[in-house]
Amino acid sequence: MTVLPNSFYLRDDVVQVAKDLLGKYLVTHFDRQISAGKIVETEAYRAPDDRACHAFGNRRTARTEVMFAEGGRAYIYLCYGIHHLFNVVTGPAGMAHAVLVRAIEPIDNVEFMLKRRGMDKPHPKLTAGPGALTQALGIHTSQSGHSLFDPTGPIWLEDRGEVILEENIIASPRVGVAYAGECAAWPWRFRIKESAWTSPAK
Repeated sequence: MTVLPNSFYLRDDVVQVAKDLLGKYLVTHFDRQISAGKIVETEAYRAPDDRACHAFGNRRTARTEVMFAEGGRAYIYLCYGIHHLFNVVTGPAGMAHAVLVRAIEPIDNVEFMLKRRGMDKPHPKLTAGPGALTQALGIHTSQSGHSLFDPTGPIWLEDRGEVILEENIIASPRVGVAYAGECAAWPWRFRIKESAWTSPAK
């Protein structure tokens, strides 16, 4: 296994990065516990032209400022006042591109993930959905801005040698962005075909 290098995140094609994140591993180290899952579903967001992006029109706020940082940082925000959603900032500084991780397949320390989620046995509800996976991995908005290529930090991503071929990727419109006009139809949601751990199709 290899921690993804900074160069992986600095590419300016956020759609390609969203595809390339499939099959990579999201790892956390909290409460003296290391947990990890394989990324099986992502969504791409691109400023300034994407109306579904928090930084549409290069809008800068206290929340979105981290999106304008150099790629390779976590952007974690609170949704509906409940769910902590984890995004990967990509591209050069000032570009404000990000990939939302929507689902993972639980791999390492599943027992602790179950404990965090209050569940008895593995089930897709454990980590299928962006709010579910962050709870399972212990991710919180307080970690927004953290570097993702530091294996001594609380969150990082790994390449464990798995390659997801293009024919095994399902592309479809993103979830919950009907307000974004024509951008809502962009097929920027990516899932690994036949994975039991992706959130339901919309």
